[in-house]
Amino acid sequence: LVIGVENMENFRRIREQRYLFPKNQPLLFISRYPQSTDLRQWLTRIPNTYLHYGDFDLAGLQIYEHEFYKHLGERASFFIPNDIEERISQGSAERYNDQYTRYKNYTPSDVRLLPLYELIHIHHRCYDQEGYIQTQK
Repeated sequence: LVIGVENMENFRRIREQRYLFPKNQPLLFISRYPQSTDLRQWLTRIPNTYLHYGDFDLAGLQIYEHEFYKHLGERASFFIPNDIEERISQGSAERYNDQYTRYKNYTPSDVRLLPLYELIHIHHRCYDQEGYIQTQK
């Protein structure tokens, strides 16, 4: 399983988020940055499945669909943690409002995103993936 991490802070601190992902499966974490088509081209040439780990906001959903789902189809999916509704309900209303104007006409084409998309709109909030970083003691 190839896991694409959208945010550099999350990528640098991936060990502190390992708890989120399958334990008994080989995982390869990759960074989306620097942005280029190289990553997408590589993913289209390998048979692996791709899991996108991005921000839980309208921009994050659109990035996933435009950069990955559009090219990989069902081999791509968006990581949605089990506790996402609780997290979104406590997330950023300010960022939701900032993104709403730009993405108000966006509707996901990957139907698997619809429950997350609806949660974002129900709560009028977004959640940063950095919130999943657990500090190690």
